Amino acid sequence: MSRVRLLVSEAVSSIRMNASTTVAATMTVLIGMFLLGVFIALGTWVLSWSDHVKRELQVKVYFEQTATPAQEAFVGAKLRADPRVKGGGVLFVTKAQAEAKMRKQFPTLYATPLPSNPLPDSFVVTPTKAEYTPALGQAVLRAHYPGVEPGSAGVRWGSSTAKRVLTIAEVIWVVFLVAVVLLVVASTLLIANTIRLSIFARRREIEVMKLVGATNWFVRGPFMLEGLICGLGGSVLAVVLLVIGKQVALPSILPHIGGGSDVHALPFALNAASLVGAGLLLGAAGSGLTLRRFLQV
Repeated sequence: MSRVRLLVSEAVSSIRMNASTTVAATMTVLIGMFLLGVFIALGTWVLSWSDHVKRELQVKVYFEQTATPAQEAFVGAKLRADPRVKGGGVLFVTKAQAEAKMRKQFPTLYATPLPSNPLPDSFVVTPTKAEYTPALGQAVLRAHYPGVEPGSAGVRWGSSTAKRVLTIAEVIWVVFLVAVVLLVVASTLLIANTIRLSIFARRREIEVMKLVGATNWFVRGPFMLEGLICGLGGSVLAVVLLVIGKQVALPSILPHIGGGSDVHALPFALNAASLVGAGLLLGAAGSGLTLRRFLQV
């Protein structure tokens, strides 16, 4: 307990004597953790949105007007047997259901009564993974099932749209990962450089402590505790700013960004906890790594 008390007292006295560098280190953590928190919230929301869009990728199979119920049942059985098709993901849409949906979406098209229903029966097929959509659509197209409209008129999966969605989702994952790594590395380097000023001002004291027999961990302890305090203070302030932004800015932004009910960012409590943990880790790591060169006496 006496050793712990000594470490705490040394860290507190160091913070008092080097208030400017302590404030600078805390502000560095604050800026880094705030940017990291914003990016985590934004990045996880965008990832959730991309998953939402990917879940809407489907393959649609249209039948000829002369297709028989037996032919439609045969095609439905083949589609359900495909391992790339989601369980319960084969929905049969009759021409009457298709017309009712079209009337609801585009009522002006039916201002003039039509002599007959031109829409065909169809299957809407949902794959187990969005990445399977192009391959599944091409497989159905090559199968030439009886009763299905020949060519691209009979099998559609929005090939260009699907390709763009899958490409964008992959790019989002890469950008999110790279940005998080860069923010963490930049924050660590900034914290290390800021704390280095405090350590450099006390290099003579460190040399004397080493010469009288102090261990590396005994010398490192107060500085790491100082880094932990700076990291904790900066990350807590960052969480406070995020709470203010969440209460003030978010209500005016959400109505304009759209998305479904299943589109959401990382829960705020989890985001805040990760920021506090990252702040503590970066503060301790920044001071610990910086002190290594001064321990070689």
